[in-house]
Amino acid sequence: MKTNILIVDDVLTSLAVMSDIVKDAGFIARPVQNVKQAMEAIKALPPDLILSDISMPDIDGYEFCEMLKANPKTADIPVIFVSAMGDANSRKKGYNVGAVDFIVKPFDFDEVELRINTQIKNLVMQRELEEYNKRLHRMMNSQIAKITDDQRYLIYGLVRLAESREDPTGTHMFNVSANSAFLAQSLQLSPEYEKYISNNFIEDIELAAPLHDIGTLAISDRILLKKGKLNSDEMTVMKTHAEIGARTLTEVYSHNEFSRYLGMAIDIAYYHHEKWDGTGYPKGLKGKGIPISARIFSLIDVYDTLTRDKCYRDAYSHEEALDIIKLESGKSFDPSIVDIFFKIQSGIRRN
Repeated sequence: MKTNILIVDDVLTSLAVMSDIVKDAGFIARPVQNVKQAMEAIKALPPDLILSDISMPDIDGYEFCEMLKANPKTADIPVIFVSAMGDANSRKKGYNVGAVDFIVKPFDFDEVELRINTQIKNLVMQRELEEYNKRLHRMMNSQIAKITDDQRYLIYGLVRLAESREDPTGTHMFNVSANSAFLAQSLQLSPEYEKYISNNFIEDIELAAPLHDIGTLAISDRILLKKGKLNSDEMTVMKTHAEIGARTLTEVYSHNEFSRYLGMAIDIAYYHHEKWDGTGYPKGLKGKGIPISARIFSLIDVYDTLTRDKCYRDAYSHEEALDIIKLESGKSFDPSIVDIFFKIQSGIRRN
């Protein structure tokens, strides 16, 4: 598209002369006599460059330039002042309000054309740089998305390995991932949690949730798959999976501290068996002392575990699982999170 230049001057002779210079330079000249007309012209079609007089009725060139720079839509339009006010203070004020150049009347035609061409070249280079930055940004986003997908596939592969003994279908992994993100997203709309749950938090918990039981890889089949209640010694061993999982993830995180979700995965692995009333393990944390990611996940994990067959019992129905969760509100679970969970329970992903 051909470069268009807006010319603002209340003196018709100066306006005509400057218009001829602009046309001779190969650009489109758009002459107007005052700031009001200039603003209307800008609204109709933003110019690539503005040549403005300073001494004009109603609104002078300085105020016009300040108006342009105060508006994000026009702030980047370069302004050159063309004025008989060539003293140092006038020039200084012109630059202070945002002008890129100052041409003093009477002017040399070749000089004006040269200065206009210089600003247009700068504008072209700026636009090329902006386009390059956009392409670079798109490329980086594409690479980040690829890395995220690769991480997701790796996570799912590791988790499938860890859970294959208990859950051959792999649905638990996908359910807790999707449902943790869904519950976090719903909590984000609550005034109590909106300042704690960002869009990044929701993305991270979706990736982190499947890693919660990675520590069970170190638990023997004899204990993990036992049909019946674990005895005291067996339970002690079983409880170590939380610390083992967190320690394993911490070692990975130490080599990749830029992965946000790994930090959250450590919290979830370590604390997802803590309880709101302080009776959980491994640390006996209580209330809001439990990381919010672990509080969200523990509820989702228990619901999904209740509603699937285990080696030691049959699955509970959706309604039975809700009854159990309701009874545990304020005991095992954060009651505020339970309240939100019940509002969205119809949208929870099930087996």
